[in-house]
Amino acid sequence: MARIVCFANQKGGVGKTTTCVNLCAAVKEKRRKILLVDADPQGNATTGMGADKHADVTLYDVLIRGTDPKEAIVTTKYGDVLPSNLELSGAAVELVDAPEREKVLKKALEPLRESYDYIFIDCPPSLGLLTLNALAAADTVLIPMQCEFYAMEGLADLMTSMRLTKNSINPNLQIEGIVLTMYDRRLSFAGQVANEIRQYFGKALYKTVIPRNVRIAEAPSHGKPVSAYSRLSRGAEAYDLLAIEFFRHNHTIDI
Repeated sequence: MARIVCFANQKGGVGKTTTCVNLCAAVKEKRRKILLVDADPQGNATTGMGADKHADVTLYDVLIRGTDPKEAIVTTKYGDVLPSNLELSGAAVELVDAPEREKVLKKALEPLRESYDYIFIDCPPSLGLLTLNALAAADTVLIPMQCEFYAMEGLADLMTSMRLTKNSINPNLQIEGIVLTMYDRRLSFAGQVANEIRQYFGKALYKTVIPRNVRIAEAPSHGKPVSAYSRLSRGAEAYDLLAIEFFRHNHTIDI
């Protein structure tokens, strides 16, 4: 049965989608069956995996029209993808009157668990109904986080939302871990933020950090994860190490 991992952080620009795509590819390289569900209407995870976000069937059809998710899944070299595009932005409005509106994604993904080792969900950078659906469907939440002050503020808001979700919708939800992204060791403040997170979350903070790296930034424009675009880059090496740590990581914590 697949473990469903939600990648969430309502602050944009923290490397959430980048981490979801590149960790997905690194996990696939290690011969695990993996599905990436793009729950962000921007569709960046879809294109980052080399899939077409203008596909005939997308996550919108699954959530709103009740389409079998197997009909929407696209197979790529880097893992399977359930694609999305801007059409998904209307789903938050259309789901408002749906019965158990926060569990629509959960119900859609349950039949897929037997087909994969992992299911990753890339959330939009907000705490709306799409993110709520992702949190309701997930077993754990992995939080990519940039080492800056505003990211710390955003983490507090995200924790509040996760606690509310756990208390009212998904009692088994746990934190998979926190991954520091766009890390620059030359900046003393980055180290201070890392130390604060480590004091609060302990071993839930991954030891692997993702550095600022131009190859990571360039890869999405080529429709590839960084491991396919520039295998010998520091970015590719970091995500390969993150995948190894992800498999061994057993320090999930209650919210």
